[in-house]
Amino acid sequence: MQVRTRFAPSPTGALHVGGARTALFSWAFAKHYRGVFILRIEDTDLARSTPESVQAILDGMAWLNLAHDEGPYYQTQHFERYRAVQNQLLAEGKAYRCYCSKERLEALREAQLANHEKPRYDGHCRHLSEDAQRTGSFVIRFKTPERGVVSFDDLVRGPITIANSELDDLILARSDGTPTYNFTVVVDDVDMKITHVIRGDDHINNTPRQIHLFEALGVQPPIYGHVPMILGPDGKRLSKRHGADSVMDYERMGILPEALVNYLVRLGWSHGDQEVFSRDELIQYFDGTNLSSAPAALNPDKLLWLNQHYMKTLPAEYVGQLLGTRLQAIGVDSTCGPRLSEVVEAQASRTKTLVEMAERSRYFFEDNLHWNDVAVQKHLTAEARVLLKQLHAVLQMVTEWTAEALHAALVQVSEAAQVGLGKVAQPLRVAVTGDTVSPPIDVTLVLIGRERVLVRLVNLP
Repeated sequence: MQVRTRFAPSPTGALHVGGARTALFSWAFAKHYRGVFILRIEDTDLARSTPESVQAILDGMAWLNLAHDEGPYYQTQHFERYRAVQNQLLAEGKAYRCYCSKERLEALREAQLANHEKPRYDGHCRHLSEDAQRTGSFVIRFKTPERGVVSFDDLVRGPITIANSELDDLILARSDGTPTYNFTVVVDDVDMKITHVIRGDDHINNTPRQIHLFEALGVQPPIYGHVPMILGPDGKRLSKRHGADSVMDYERMGILPEALVNYLVRLGWSHGDQEVFSRDELIQYFDGTNLSSAPAALNPDKLLWLNQHYMKTLPAEYVGQLLGTRLQAIGVDSTCGPRLSEVVEAQASRTKTLVEMAERSRYFFEDNLHWNDVAVQKHLTAEARVLLKQLHAVLQMVTEWTAEALHAALVQVSEAAQVGLGKVAQPLRVAVTGDTVSPPIDVTLVLIGRERVLVRLVNLP
């Protein structure tokens, strides 16, 4: 049997981290078993689905590099297929037309609540004879088995059993003819030959209904795995108040996609004590076991730790390309300065996001420095300015602009003035960067470049 999984978002907003984790789990599971990962856009909610949301989902998946093998499929392109299956179930006596008015259903619900009963449809139209069939608007309902139980072995939660008496007759099509979620999902899963469904545990209540539909269509249901929700750092349900709301928010924060993928896969899954996974390792180990049934909480510090790890260990040329995009976003022309890969090598251990790296690297590319007034007042004293003037004269004589030669020049000036090296290096750092923090001063000078350094030593604030 070929494993076939799917990620099936509704295009009513951006791709959020919960959906991204579901997509990641489904993708990794399919790749582990050399199967097929399908992207399906469940856009039957015509009032809320938008092309912009579809594009946001596609952009988020592409940024995370979760490429689908088939799709994207769109449910709105399969309405004829849904109608055909509805008619099939009606013809086979497995579904029926329900003519109950909205007023009757509301009165039924109120009476059940008053009697402390679970609100559910009472099957009023289930056994209407052909002679009693009415005209007017109707919905199509599925004849849920009235006795027995429905059971399934969940990949995450183990065996789950629900009594059929707990379920009412599911609506398959609304009075305007549009199909309902639980129905379209099953038809699509049948047509796409889905073997495994990994999704949020908010769908557990839907699973028994969907299993009944699979059985009514004579198809073996997929194997289900319901993962718990992601919580905010405060242990409460994740929401906008916790900061980043969508996957692309993390991109704008300067998080690398490799770091977010690594981070998300550990929210509810483990492989021993390993924390850092390459993509190949993720595929190798993600076999559907070791999925946790307990909710996982976001830990921003851990994400930043992972992000810095990847900034330091991924190829500097690759990270440099991403840094160039960040610099462009803040109005810095990265073509007027050192190679971006060299900036990454100098800054990766000192910064935790690409946004932070870009902000701290402005002085490599811009001539107008952002002066820290406190640093200027503290370090660019009259005594320091004399030393910087002497250093300027020595640097003019340096023929090879290398870290070794520049370090030797600093030592020469400090020894001549009989002061510690720091008495020269820190005023120099402020003079050429505008602040007190940078990579080692010799590396900083190399990256800024000869001409810029000499000009900045003359044009002190």
